[in-house]
Order: sequence, then structure tokens, then C-alpha cells
Amino acid sequence: SDLRQMLATKSVENIQFLPFLTTDANNLSWLGYGCLKGDGTVITVNAIGAALQTLYILVYLYYSPAKRPVLLQVLLLLAVVVTGYGYFTILVDTGTRLAHLGLFCSVFTISMYLSPLADLAKVVRSKSTRCLSFPLTVTTLVASSSWTLYGLQLHDPYITVPNVPGILTSLVRFWLFQRYRPEQGKPY
Repeated sequence: SDLRQMLATKSVENIQFLPFLTTDANNLSWLGYGCLKGDGTVITVNAIGAALQTLYILVYLYYSPAKRPVLLQVLLLLAVVVTGYGYFTILVDTGTRLAHLGLFCSVFTISMYLSPLADLAKVVRSKSTRCLSFPLTVTTLVASSSWTLYGLQLHDPYITVPNVPGILTSLVRFWLFQRYRPEQGKPY
């Protein structure tokens, strides 16, 4: 919906850039994990995710009136990715590389799922779910549940554990949508 809004309004007004950037970094990290593990599912999903997030970043950059800060954040992301790649390929021995990368990806994913907690406090204070996205909540629940089940099937704690907070925060957001119904005229 953010991409559609940017294309329709030819503006990035009221759209945050950081979620695009962090999701792209997350996808690229999991893509590396999938490649190292040789897991086609993780590779395919995260390659598509990284491509889409990169498209969102490019569209955001195109419509952003302040290109310099956006470019600096993208360059910072690239520096982090290159540094991470160097760390995991040069400094970490091959026997523990998968575990180190899995732990890194897990911590990053958990932090992404927990980041909306600031919005949740805002919802409780204002008694309004205006700042929450219902479609994003549904998508987060479906995606984190799917990855949790996939991780359980593979007995891979690096896939299973970080997705549980996504399920929990989605359930909390659903409860908030129920408790603080959105204003009339805001469809979800």
C-alpha cells in the first residue's frame, strides 16, 4: 500500500523510509543465511523480498524531496552489508559461520518485530489505532507464523525463534484493533 500511495501521489509524504531499509537489510541477511545453508526456500523468499524492498527504496528515493539523507542511509546500509559479508566470510571460520550468521539474522528479525512496540504505547495513550496498519498486522501474523512452522519442520532455531515475537506482537495489535476501533471512514 505504501508503494501504491507513493506512485499515486508522486510523494513520500507520511511514509517512513526506515522500514524499507531495515526490511531490505533483513532480507539480504537471511538471503546470505539461505545461501550458506543451501536452503532454496529461504533463498527464494528473501531474494524476492530484497528485490521488492530495493524497488520500494528506489521509488522512495525518486519521489523524496530530500534525496541526500535517503542516499546516506542507503550507503550506510550497503556499508553494513559489505562489512557483514566481510566479517562472516573472512573472520568467522567455516565451522561456526552458519551459527553466527543465524544468530545475527535472529537478533535482527526479533528487533524488527519488536520495533512497533513504541507505536503500541502510542495507541494505548491515544486510544486510537490510527497509526497502525491492519493489512501489515495480518501480513506479519501470516509471515511470522509460516516461518515459525517452517523452522519447526526443519528443526532450525534460527528460523523458528525470531518469528515468535512477530506472532505475539501481531496478536497484541489485533487486540488493540478490537479494543480501540478505528474512526469511521478508515477502512481496513
